[in-house]
Amino acid sequence: MQAKRKVGLALGYGGARGWAHIGVIEALSELGVEVEIVTGSSVGAIVGAAHAAGRLAELRDWALSLTQAGFLQLVDIRPFSGGFVRGAGIEQVMTQIGVEGLIEDLPIPFTAVATDLETGREVWLRDGPILPAVRASSAIPGLLAPQQLGGRWLVDGAVTNPVPVTVARATGADIVISVNPNARRRAVHWEPVETVSVWQQVTAFLPESVRPETGEGQVATPQGVAVASAAIDIMTEYLRRTRMAADPADLELEVELFDMSFVEFHGAKRAIEAGRDIVAENAGRIREMCGLDGS
Repeated sequence: MQAKRKVGLALGYGGARGWAHIGVIEALSELGVEVEIVTGSSVGAIVGAAHAAGRLAELRDWALSLTQAGFLQLVDIRPFSGGFVRGAGIEQVMTQIGVEGLIEDLPIPFTAVATDLETGREVWLRDGPILPAVRASSAIPGLLAPQQLGGRWLVDGAVTNPVPVTVARATGADIVISVNPNARRRAVHWEPVETVSVWQQVTAFLPESVRPETGEGQVATPQGVAVASAAIDIMTEYLRRTRMAADPADLELEVELFDMSFVEFHGAKRAIEAGRDIVAENAGRIREMCGLDGS
């Protein structure tokens, strides 16, 4: 009798687009796929931790209930914290939905990927407190303040491993399904399509005295957060492709949500549905790969 093969998920970066991970996981479960290993970078770590803790439904319900005003209430601006935003809202939300405790105590083995700010090395967070690990993995450089953990300052895992396929394999997965919420299947070249919308959303709650000025019929010049987010997208996509070429997933689920702003967290319904759709498109391949085709 053939030994059962462990299925691992590698959940990638993408800000609000990462709500697609919720739809992917739910749809895989409905197909009968048992995920036994979860790894995540950035928002992938947030969703991955919730799933590993058995709290994915709670995260989904919270995300679907989130409004733009509710999101802005979570944005704790601290310009001198090492980032534009301190990022305490991440731990607040995780606590609210019941994700607490130690990583090693989770029902499903989970690894959050972060980056050591001093050495530039990839860091695998496989034990210790869940909340600071997820917070570290999600610390977008320049936007969210870095997280101090274990004597190191850590930032977003996407800086070194945007979709952590290598981590899933190294931690025991025989089959790795990767999820990239930043696909651009129709694009032939890079365009910073989201920069203005991102900046408009971020500055919407700032005092008028510090907002960028625009004349009638003019569009504001992309500023700090907008420019940084577009640049990170470009660099991270290059890194993702390079790493995938060296160690591809057994199945790469490419979710096309690039026209969705990375801070559009109140748009969870659309992203979750896109995640479910990509699984439906690949259902036959998934069943065959995971031995669910009845053979």
